[in-house]
Amino acid sequence: MTIRERTEELEYQILSPLAAKSREARRKEPMEECPFRTKFQRDRDRILHSKSFRRLKHKTQVYITAGDHYRTRMTHSLEVSQISRTIARALRLNEDLVEAIGLGHDVGHTPFGHSGEAALAELTGHYKHNEQSLRVVEYLEKGGKGLNLTFEVKDGIVNHTGPHKPKTLEGQIVKTADRIAYLCHDYDDSMRAGLLSADDLPASVREALGADTSHMITSMVSDMIESSMGREEIRMSPAIAGVMQTFRDFMFERIYHSERLARERRQAVFVLRELYHYFTEHFEELPEEFAKRQERWGRAQIVTDYVSGLTDSYAVELFTNIFMPPVGKTLR
Repeated sequence: MTIRERTEELEYQILSPLAAKSREARRKEPMEECPFRTKFQRDRDRILHSKSFRRLKHKTQVYITAGDHYRTRMTHSLEVSQISRTIARALRLNEDLVEAIGLGHDVGHTPFGHSGEAALAELTGHYKHNEQSLRVVEYLEKGGKGLNLTFEVKDGIVNHTGPHKPKTLEGQIVKTADRIAYLCHDYDDSMRAGLLSADDLPASVREALGADTSHMITSMVSDMIESSMGREEIRMSPAIAGVMQTFRDFMFERIYHSERLARERRQAVFVLRELYHYFTEHFEELPEEFAKRQERWGRAQIVTDYVSGLTDSYAVELFTNIFMPPVGKTLR
C-alpha cells in the first residue's frame, strides 16, 4: 500500500460521511497517480506552483497605492484557504480540498481588483472573475494545456461566488469563508488607511462580531461550525447571516464604492480600457503564446485573457511604454 493509498483509506475512517473523498475524485484527463499525494493534495500543489497564482502577489485587493502591510490577492487567497481549513477540520470535512479551492478561487481576477473586473465587464459585455478563474486552470495555464484539476476543485472555484451552490460541502465552506476574509481584512486595511475606525461600524455588527478583525473572524467561523455540524449544507445562523449582510452593505457604502477611492478606480478603469483597445487593434503585439490561440478562441477572448492576467504594476508599465512619450530618457 502506498502512502497515498493509506491516506485515502484514513479519509474514510476519520472524515465525516458527508466529506468529499479524494479516492472518488475524477479528472477530465486521467493521469498516473502520485505515490504519496492524494488528488486534492496534487491539485493544491499545481495551483500553488502556477504562474497565475504567483501573479496574485502583485494584484490589488482593495487599495491600489498600498504599502507593505496591505492585503493583495495572494494574501487574501492564503487567508481564505486558512479560514476554510479551520472550518473543514472542525466539521471533519476534507481540508486538502478546501485548501486547493481557496488557493485557486481568485486566479482569474483582474488587475486593480473589482474596478478592473467592472472595466472588463463593460468592455466585453460579460466578465466574471470566478468564470475566468475556471478558464485559467482549465485552458490557460501551462502554455494552454491547463492544470487538469479534479472536478470537485473546479466546481468550488467557479461557484465560490455567484448564484450557484458548490456541489461539495468543502466548496460551500470556501464560498462563505471568502466573504468572511474579505470583509474582515478589508475592514482592517481600511482602518490602517485611516478611512474607518471601530466607532464607524454599525452597532449590530459591533455587538455581534466585535470590533477587531480577530474577534470578527472567530465569531463568524464559530457560528458556521455550530450551525453546520451534522448538516448536509454549510450555513450560518439567521442572526449572524443578517449581521454579515449589514457588515457587507456598510463596507460597500463606505469603502468599495467610496468617493475617497473614486479617483484610483477611475485611473484603473482608464488604464485597462486603453490597453484592451490597443491590443484589440494591434493584436500582433501580444506575446506569441496568446496570439497563436486566436483561431481557437477568437481575438476578443484572447485580448481579455491577456489583459485580465496582468498584474497592477505590469499593466501600468505597459500603459506607460505604449502611450507615454519618453520624456527624460537619454537617447542612444
